[in-house]
Amino acid sequence: MKKVLIFSLGYYPNVAGGAEPAIREITNRIHDIEFHLIANRYDSTLPKEEKFENIYVHRIGIATKNSSFNDLKKFPLHLNKPLYQFLAALKAIQLHRKYKFDAIWAVMAHSAGVPAALFKLSHPKVGYVLSLQEGDPPGHVEKVMKPLWPLFTRSFTLADVVQPISTFLLDWARRRGVPDEKIVLIYNGANPKNLNEEYDPHEAQAAANALGKKPGDVYLLNASRLVHQKGNDDTVRALQHLPENVHLVLIGTGEDEKMIQTLAKELKVESRLHLLGRMEREQVPTYRNPVFADIYVTPSRSEGLQLSSLSAMAARLPLIATQEGGLSEYVWDKKHNPDKPQTAWVVDANAPEQIAQKVMEILNNPDTVKEVVTTSRTMVETSYNWDNIAKDMRTKVFERVFNL
Repeated sequence: MKKVLIFSLGYYPNVAGGAEPAIREITNRIHDIEFHLIANRYDSTLPKEEKFENIYVHRIGIATKNSSFNDLKKFPLHLNKPLYQFLAALKAIQLHRKYKFDAIWAVMAHSAGVPAALFKLSHPKVGYVLSLQEGDPPGHVEKVMKPLWPLFTRSFTLADVVQPISTFLLDWARRRGVPDEKIVLIYNGANPKNLNEEYDPHEAQAAANALGKKPGDVYLLNASRLVHQKGNDDTVRALQHLPENVHLVLIGTGEDEKMIQTLAKELKVESRLHLLGRMEREQVPTYRNPVFADIYVTPSRSEGLQLSSLSAMAARLPLIATQEGGLSEYVWDKKHNPDKPQTAWVVDANAPEQIAQKVMEILNNPDTVKEVVTTSRTMVETSYNWDNIAKDMRTKVFERVFNL
């Protein structure tokens, strides 16, 4: 059986973004490869080594007891990200002596690419796959990686296959010097529970009742990190331009949480803002469905692709979104994309008034909404299904590096 070592800054149960679920969905569908993964430990209650589903997880770095997401940016846990660049490479070399990996797989160039490049330099015959899943703007990522610029550059140029999840990130790979023959574009997919409609409508209704949702209330929803990139502050600002029965529900935690709460108070819309905190990915479909929510709003300032919006489309929720980064792959309307079927309602970044306008447009045009959500659901079923994605990763990526 072939063996692949994955580099990922974090992994379950410490999940912060879309990269970790992508790893999980792919590896759980490939049973003829033995996967290992090096991630930061963070929480000292977690074992240093364990098998999690279809992956042998090896945890390294500084850990404190029962650490939270907010602790990751504080001393001493904030040291883990820079330390990972080198500790992960050393751990990989140590593990390779025991397991003899056939390939390594770095998930995100930022943080995972540098240790993969260091390993590749010392083990040139081992295949190297780089997946680009960054949500931050490439310019920001490059600025952060300046202190390790030569190694960061090598994380691209040493890769045998680079797998971006959007054409936006594909273009970044080209700019970083990767030739087209080494690039394999494979998208990420929607949450299978949304795609398969595996949620209990009674639980969804109970969740709505618990927040006090009344007949006639409209719930806007977003499930993502509460950070500047996601633009949730713009949706809060949009509330002041909307009727009193329109509420905003945010699932997730992050550095913008206090700012969002303060902003809602300043705008006198705090009674219409509901912060549900961090939630396991398997729980989110209970809220991301038409029984609980009415509109999914994601006014992101940058995205690599964004799984949560695809999952909202799979759940048949109307989507208000920007076309920043990878969102332009599937967020289309008649004004911006006259040659494509409408799948969403497009707004500019940093435009709260546009969000409010699109909310009212959706509420006042139910027939159009029905047509659009049917179109977007079909698109997700066809192009963003994890079963097809895992097959492509097995045949077009891993098989290729095994045969170098």
